[in-house]
Amino acid sequence: MRSRTIYLAATSVCLLTCTQLSVATDWQYSLQAGAANLPRYSGSNERMTAPLLGVNVISPWGIFLDTNRGLGWGYEDDQLSFSAYVGASTARKDQKKSTHLGSDRLKGMGDIKSRPQFGVSASYTLGSAILGATLEHALEQDDKKDSGKAFTSLELSIGTNLYDGDYGTVDASLNSRFGDSNYVQTWYGVTSGQAQRSRFRAYDAKGGMVSRGLNLDWSVPLGEHTTFSTLLDVQYLSGDAGKSPIVERRMQTSVMGVLNYTF
Repeated sequence: MRSRTIYLAATSVCLLTCTQLSVATDWQYSLQAGAANLPRYSGSNERMTAPLLGVNVISPWGIFLDTNRGLGWGYEDDQLSFSAYVGASTARKDQKKSTHLGSDRLKGMGDIKSRPQFGVSASYTLGSAILGATLEHALEQDDKKDSGKAFTSLELSIGTNLYDGDYGTVDASLNSRFGDSNYVQTWYGVTSGQAQRSRFRAYDAKGGMVSRGLNLDWSVPLGEHTTFSTLLDVQYLSGDAGKSPIVERRMQTSVMGVLNYTF
């Protein structure tokens, strides 16, 4: 399973820590291995535990290859961090599989397939606060399908360091996610065709705020090149997303533990 299953949580961590995308003097490599416990889909009250594996390579010119985001370029100085990338969007199944986001409860809704996605991410350090923004646009997958339209989302965050000492570092951030009408309809809406095939009534979801939440990240150094990070991600579904008939629980929580080795 690819690390896309915890994309929202990982994105928040990247914004908070600025992802070390500065122009380096040498190649940088990092490997991640861990596990995540999270809802089976956004709005579900079922949970799943899945392995998490990742690779991140940064060239001396700022070009990077990251299993979370894809291929891109990044820059960072003391205050400003910026990256642009192309990768693959998150997917969802309409049946329960241990290695995929999805649930049997969504039977008849059809799969939301992964498709090419473009993104830009930036953060700015203002005193002790880090202001972040990530804009992503997924391309059209199939305009004849209920879930194949192109969609755009925006995440805004503000974070800070709560602790830096002998027991590692603790960072926190508040975030809000917004989506256009296609985004909210794809992930939370129910078309007339889907209503006929599934247990849900038709629901036309409008664009706007999707969720607001909190991230807590505790990173502990285990050696010169190794750290262990624990992330708690809490999101509350808002607006038309929270009112969707597929949403069983508005409050969504994810927990992740990752061992990171950099060389």
